[in-house]
Amino acid sequence: MFKKLFENKKLLSDIILIAVILIVSLSVLLIVFLTRESGNIAVVYVDGDKVAEYPLSVDGVYYLNNGTNTLVIENGEAYIRDATCPDKYSGNGCVNTGRISYVGQTIVCLPNRVIVEIVGEGEGIVDV
Repeated sequence: MFKKLFENKKLLSDIILIAVILIVSLSVLLIVFLTRESGNIAVVYVDGDKVAEYPLSVDGVYYLNNGTNTLVIENGEAYIRDATCPDKYSGNGCVNTGRISYVGQTIVCLPNRVIVEIVGEGEGIVDV
């Protein structure tokens, strides 16, 4: 069987290409997973304007954008518990996003124009 595999150059090259792509993909995934950084602050934007910052170290429930979204922070993670989005918007996609706690993770509620982003300590501060 292996003899036929090595004789068919096209099949062999396809297998090598698939193996290389798989190895590179797994390497990138491993690097991203091992280098991610836990965030400290949940920053809330409404209509593109920063309206609030909440530390992930303090548990709490926050009503965003006049109560259209309910942000919950507990155990160092943030998530949207409730949203008033109509069902036609994929059944409250922001609610189904899950819990976020790493720098760069976001929750986006397009109908209510709310974004919750996790940032690290001191992020956005520029030393002069």
